[in-house]
Amino acid sequence: MSNFNPPRPPASGGGNANPPRGTASMNQPKPAAPASSSLPSSGSGFLPPAIVRLEDTGLSQLWLQDLALKILYFQGFLSGFKIAEEIALPFAGVTDQILESLKREKLVEVKSSSMGLGEGSYQYAITGAGIDRAREALDRSQYAGPAPVPIETYNEAIRKQSRHRVVVTQRHMRQLLSQLVMSNTTFERLGPALNSGTSIFLYGPPGNGKTSVARAFGNLILQQDMYIPFALFVDGQVIKLYDSVNHQRATDDDATGAGTGSLRAGQKRDPRWVHIRRPFIVVGGELTLAGLDLVFDDTHKYYEAPFQVKANGGIFLIDDFGRQQVRPRDLLNRWIVPLENRMDFLTLHTGRKIEVPFDVLVVFSTNLPPRDLVDEAFLRRLRHKIEIGDPNYEEYRQIFQRVAQAKGVQYNDQGLAYLLQEWYIKRNRKLRASHPRDLCDQILDIARYRGVEPVMSKELLELAALSYFVEL
Repeated sequence: MSNFNPPRPPASGGGNANPPRGTASMNQPKPAAPASSSLPSSGSGFLPPAIVRLEDTGLSQLWLQDLALKILYFQGFLSGFKIAEEIALPFAGVTDQILESLKREKLVEVKSSSMGLGEGSYQYAITGAGIDRAREALDRSQYAGPAPVPIETYNEAIRKQSRHRVVVTQRHMRQLLSQLVMSNTTFERLGPALNSGTSIFLYGPPGNGKTSVARAFGNLILQQDMYIPFALFVDGQVIKLYDSVNHQRATDDDATGAGTGSLRAGQKRDPRWVHIRRPFIVVGGELTLAGLDLVFDDTHKYYEAPFQVKANGGIFLIDDFGRQQVRPRDLLNRWIVPLENRMDFLTLHTGRKIEVPFDVLVVFSTNLPPRDLVDEAFLRRLRHKIEIGDPNYEEYRQIFQRVAQAKGVQYNDQGLAYLLQEWYIKRNRKLRASHPRDLCDQILDIARYRGVEPVMSKELLELAALSYFVEL
């Protein structure tokens, strides 16, 4: 490959020669997860203890009866095993006891049975009296899913699992960020920030890869696992926690708790818990203060857990911070207590406040100047503040080479020198790490239209730049 001699910027300081120390530049907005198996991976070190008796659930028999009746009310005939699966509790010793008590009270009846297969195969149906009681229960709450876990049990489980986070090293970070081009100064700051497990404030101009860094962290987190319950139980109220959109099940998980993975042969666990990859949850401009507290569904009469609770044990990325519908200072004030005490307080519609662990790495990512968003008092509470700045010429060249190769555009240094001189230095335009990707896409579009090879010729670069850049 020929030597690259970048054109000199004008003496007036236009263009973008060398950025300040500590900047970084990224060549892709969403780097793929590293394929190497040497990146750290960890079991949660926690296994929800098996349920053998009804008392082990931490829930009253009356409440569990109502749950079973609501499921039968909605679904009709169900076998004993199917009811056990729906409420996520073992049949033997738990669900069978619930059904036996419902039969005695004539709230359910057996419609058919299979000889020799046990009571679990019996088909159960709800009676008229059972329908009346189910409707009363539905007036209080329409939740009809896996049995919830008491909030105290959940809090203890999160604390236990927080001690099993994996610590990354320089070698791990090089693999994790292998798809990215950045200065060594920035690289050395990101590793300790990730290991802190507390908070990171990423700031700098748009298009230089702040979100890419956060997503690379997310790729690492997703290689580790933990357990969370389907739902939580507080004072008779249900808080739905597991979210199939934001939570990714571990590949060994199944609904009965008999998966392999962190389970040794013959081990059982409480099936009310889901084996998931540690969460990586991203929110942007749609985030509101209401979204950070319990959301009560007036129709169904149960709660949805807020984002930061769903992110417990993982990463919570607030992208485009400062562009939310609420004032940044109001949003930041909401985080002061959780960030300092690693504990959050949520409010039920009854007015009662509940305490939950705040075991979350919060990443704030913003394109706006920090002075417009935060004050010194809040910055002090953020553990790591890292600027992701513009690339220098050599970093820009490396990014362009990687992107061109990945997209099938023929790279050459002469074309890049022309682009820099005509479209950056002469026009006093700053380099951005996202530009190579976008310009290569423009070249591909033009080449396909003209029926020519996608190359970094002066003509195609000129047309690409004309279509891409806008003078502001």
